[in-house]
Amino acid sequence: MGKIRITGMNSGLDTDAMVRELVNAYEKQGEKYTKAKTKTEWKQEAWTNLNNKIKNFFTKQASNMRFSSTYSKKKTTVSDSSKATVIASGNAVNGTQSLEVKGLAKAAYLTSGEITTKDENGKDVKASRTTTLGDLGLNISGEIELKIGKGARDASGNYTEFVDPPIRVTKDTTLAELQGQIGAAGFNSSYDEATGRFFISSRESGEANDFGFVSDTDAGRKVQKLLKLDVVEGSKDSASMIHGEDAEIVLNGASFKSATNNFSINGLTITAKDKTNGAISLVTDMDYDEIYDNVKNFFKEYNSLMNEMDKLFNAASSKGYEPLTSEEKEAMTDEEVKQWETKIKDSLLRNDSELDTISSAMRQAMLSTFDIDGKTYSLSSFGINTLGYFEAADNEKNMYHIDGDKDDANTSANEDKLRAMIASNPSATASFFQQLSGKLYDAMNKISSRSDSYTSFGNFFSDKKLQNDYVEKDKQVTKWEQYVADQEEKYYKQFTAMESAMSSLNSQQSYISQLFAG
Repeated sequence: MGKIRITGMNSGLDTDAMVRELVNAYEKQGEKYTKAKTKTEWKQEAWTNLNNKIKNFFTKQASNMRFSSTYSKKKTTVSDSSKATVIASGNAVNGTQSLEVKGLAKAAYLTSGEITTKDENGKDVKASRTTTLGDLGLNISGEIELKIGKGARDASGNYTEFVDPPIRVTKDTTLAELQGQIGAAGFNSSYDEATGRFFISSRESGEANDFGFVSDTDAGRKVQKLLKLDVVEGSKDSASMIHGEDAEIVLNGASFKSATNNFSINGLTITAKDKTNGAISLVTDMDYDEIYDNVKNFFKEYNSLMNEMDKLFNAASSKGYEPLTSEEKEAMTDEEVKQWETKIKDSLLRNDSELDTISSAMRQAMLSTFDIDGKTYSLSSFGINTLGYFEAADNEKNMYHIDGDKDDANTSANEDKLRAMIASNPSATASFFQQLSGKLYDAMNKISSRSDSYTSFGNFFSDKKLQNDYVEKDKQVTKWEQYVADQEEKYYKQFTAMESAMSSLNSQQSYISQLFAG
């Protein structure tokens, strides 16, 4: 709470206005500290934003291009893609292979017959979820086990494994409760009152996930019959069953089975989609397009980053522009304030030495040459160059262009050397770009490892120093604000003393006047 001051009662002066005027001069002097603090804060934000972009390029593009996997991409073309799709890994064998899809994987499905009970008039109606086994005619007391076989069956069609524990019911068990028990046993289970049927299925496909109700007691078989879970050939009221089956393919004459439609064989990931009528062909070769796209994307990201760094470093001077005070902003429109501050923010990294260090290191690395199999290669060997100084736009003079790149109007008409090199000499291409990106990565890593200047690995500017600068400027602002407050208090004390003296003088004059008046 501010102090309540009663001033000027004896002198008749506007003491508050006078103190305000005196203090205002000090506040004006202190604005330079506030503005310096604001500019430091903006510079922190500018460097943090740029640092994130540099770090992203460093940890992704520059890093990934060092690894052989980037240049060993392969693809497989299927003669009939409606029958199968294939993804080739880097160790897949090049060449043509034959494939037959003998069958697709199936999940086991059991649909019960229609379950009915009698209504109050003795008419057959579809059972509801609250219908009990007793309502269906079960008159056996005690607990009854429903046995469920699972997995592959033997040559006679019998299950060799069983769900443990079995389903246990009584005559008071409702259809809803039975549905819950079947679900808890590991199956998809629902009872549909509209059709009066159970719909039960395995949760995964394949022969190993097949199942069937196979109770071996009279009570169990009676419950299965009441619930229409028995599969009886030729009976329209019995359950229908689709057994779980494995997918089967024949690759180059060898048979393979899978519980799903997916197969991973010798570097190929094959997804069966439909049965074939005989064999179809799979042709595996280097994916030159993806290798080209990886190189192209690398330069796209490099150019974007380099252009931004050049723009920041070469920014126009903002001499004469300083952050605005609240009073200065009030005298301007919002758009004028925005333009003013943008002028300052755009120039914050102008001629910045640390920006020059990282930019120069990256440019120098990209000029490297490497000897591969007795031949010297540089970026120009692959048709990758910067434009001439007078051809390149401002802040794009360090930008690389790929000859034959259809997306680059500057070089799209040139011979596509990069694609030709990838196809004719993929090993030399891979070796060159691995070494180039490795040198670029090492140069950037060296800068980001200056732990004495940076708070963490992967930073490319002296964030510690900037933070310390900000703290110091914040202290200056706080110190000056206290100085202004002290000055204000001093002036008020001086005026108060003056008022007190004048009050004393007025009292003396009044006393003397009274003496002469008597």
